Amino acid sequence: MSVVTTWLEHYGYGLIFIALFLEMLALPLPGEMLMSYTGLFVFEGKLNWLLSIVSASAGVTAGITLSYWIGYRLGKPFVMKYGARIHFGEEKLESMSVWFDKYGDKLLFVAYFIPGVRHITGYFCGVTRMPFRRYAIYAYSGAIFWVSLFISLGKVLGPKWELYHRTVNHYMIMFGVGSAIVTILVYFYRKNKQRIVTWFAGMLSKGIEHFNSLGTVRFLVLASFAFFVMSLSFMLGIIQDFLAQEFSQFDEVASYFVQRVFGPEWNGWMSRFSALGSIDLFGPLIAITAIWICLRAKDKFLELLFLLWVVVGGELLNESLGALFHRKGPVHLGHQLYNTFPSEETLTSLTVCGFSAFLLVRHYTWTSIRVAAVFSVILLCLVVGLSRIYFHVQFPSDVVAGYVFGGVWVSLNVILLEILRKLQSK
Repeated sequence: MSVVTTWLEHYGYGLIFIALFLEMLALPLPGEMLMSYTGLFVFEGKLNWLLSIVSASAGVTAGITLSYWIGYRLGKPFVMKYGARIHFGEEKLESMSVWFDKYGDKLLFVAYFIPGVRHITGYFCGVTRMPFRRYAIYAYSGAIFWVSLFISLGKVLGPKWELYHRTVNHYMIMFGVGSAIVTILVYFYRKNKQRIVTWFAGMLSKGIEHFNSLGTVRFLVLASFAFFVMSLSFMLGIIQDFLAQEFSQFDEVASYFVQRVFGPEWNGWMSRFSALGSIDLFGPLIAITAIWICLRAKDKFLELLFLLWVVVGGELLNESLGALFHRKGPVHLGHQLYNTFPSEETLTSLTVCGFSAFLLVRHYTWTSIRVAAVFSVILLCLVVGLSRIYFHVQFPSDVVAGYVFGGVWVSLNVILLEILRKLQSK
């Protein structure tokens, strides 16, 4: 990599533009590594952050534009005959045609994070005559996001770049694949919404004779079921990683990121964020939710019972998990912390605030209130988790585990509540 750094030091923004331009034409160049080194040079003051992103974005967008029009002008016959020379033969063309026919052009946004895919999407979209305007919207926005993320990561990592680069790339690939899967699932749901609703209603009807709830309730139950399955999958993976002791690299990299992004000037804000994960917030929130149930809900007793069970059961779950895993946490102010896995604060934040938000979204018809409730829960859980990492009282893996176990608990109880509500109304 000494050659890359030497060239980058001598040719700067021009090299960034040309290298990424050529990579998007399917030349085997290390674009992600180049952008990470660019970020390192930004950290060292040798390059400007904004100009680096502009140069990289210009190179990528120029490359994907040219590859699109090459594919558009030459068409399928040329690809069938010569495509194998650039690893874009008939077989790959057919497989990608199936992908785009099924899942739509939104995959263009996340294709940059999947090695081997980003290099041929421009040719493919041109060959298949995708409208250029539609192609440009997703391809250009994805390109800008991709280069901005990697250059910013290099800037944040700074001198630790070479140490953490392999790990960061690993998680970026996982992010790309995960984003593609989510995109496919959303597209699949939209195309088969009625079938999925009917199928899930049929599952519930095994224990419930009639499923006549409102559309909003159906959507919430479906969303809770999907969230439960996703959280359960993550939970099994986290337990496996915990038993294999594979958290050390993730904890080191994530902790370093938090400390680099949020410096000492954030101490006051982080103290406030930390307080949001305590009884100071949860106590009043539980009381307000209980009062609101008494005033507005139809199934008052059932909802109050579940509110109590979600809170108390969540605490029991956290205590049981802490004792079961008995993880030795960070050393804080000279004292060794124990039983930090999973994080009590993030688990409780997600269960208490998530269940309260569910009741609010279920019973209110105002879209603005629903959206505000969902985003408030996400933001609150995020800042609570950041504060635990910032003050070195929990490992990042503890925080993530709190989200995952809390997600399983709250989504399971939402589904059970709706099933019992239906059984009660028979």
